[in-house]
Amino acid sequence: MEQPFAHAGGMLATGLVDVTSDLAALESGGWWALVITYEGKVTCARFDTVRPGPLPPAAWTGPTDWSSSMDEKAYVQGVAAIREAIADGIVYQANLCRILSAPLPAGADIAGLGARLAVGNPAPYAAVIRVPGAEIACASPELYLSRDGDVVESRPIKGTGRTQEDLLPKDHAENIMIVDLVRNDLGRVAEIGSVSVPELCVLEEHPGLVHLVSTVRARLAGGKGWPELIDATFPPGSVTGAPKSSALTLLNELERTPRGPYCGAIGWVDADSRRGALAVGIRTFWAEDGLLKFGTGAGITWGSDPHREWRETELKAARLLEVASSEDLAQRGVVRPGRGTHIGL
Repeated sequence: MEQPFAHAGGMLATGLVDVTSDLAALESGGWWALVITYEGKVTCARFDTVRPGPLPPAAWTGPTDWSSSMDEKAYVQGVAAIREAIADGIVYQANLCRILSAPLPAGADIAGLGARLAVGNPAPYAAVIRVPGAEIACASPELYLSRDGDVVESRPIKGTGRTQEDLLPKDHAENIMIVDLVRNDLGRVAEIGSVSVPELCVLEEHPGLVHLVSTVRARLAGGKGWPELIDATFPPGSVTGAPKSSALTLLNELERTPRGPYCGAIGWVDADSRRGALAVGIRTFWAEDGLLKFGTGAGITWGSDPHREWRETELKAARLLEVASSEDLAQRGVVRPGRGTHIGL
């Protein structure tokens, strides 16, 4: 593997000191890069040199031959199964996902993909991490958890379209359901009465997409830190469903392959300043077993149209796959508007 590094929160971290799966390390001191897969595998990596700086230069040759863990027929059947579960009172909402994969070309460096994403799909919670056990380029627009001292925030996204006109009443209802779930999760480790929702269903524009975003804020109760906070809230509610425990059981039955870092947590923690920011691992590529992988999904409610939800998964993936796959993006520095890689596999 090339030299380990992490680039997150505008900081470049080098000089890997320690790697552990113990979340308690995040309270011990130092600057850590953190990856938690959807299935719960934890990688905490501490670096001794952290400074503002760009990604290290690296080559990237992107794949083009993508396959999907579900085709449209299977995905539509999954949506139907979730709607049946909603009718039976098992869940109110569930986020059905599929994993795309392609052979990783020889010599392709995850840092090069991260640089390409920064140009073609900039994101507020972007991160690129290369440490033993994790090679990830993330362009996430969604905040799972931020912390500044004892104040924590989560900013769940629910509702996605090309324009504001694409958003439906179903999207607003789904967002409010997930806000209630996040409030409940944070309430397990928060001071009583400190959980608030300062923003509800705010429209945010991102490259090629619009989202509905809400903010949930709380103050940690005494004696609570990163281990307790993550234990109370993981996996993120916006990529699971409500009630969370029932949704997790249902999704485990419907999805054909592990999600890995997709829908997990990716980011940084500065234990000395008691600050950090973890993205929901969406819009994320990772290298594994000679493959480049990428996940996409949609939130399913009783009001979902199965084929529309499939198209939403394609919409979310199209721009990112073009950035990763296009041979001429680095030369042009742009992505052609409205042109997406079709993944109807």
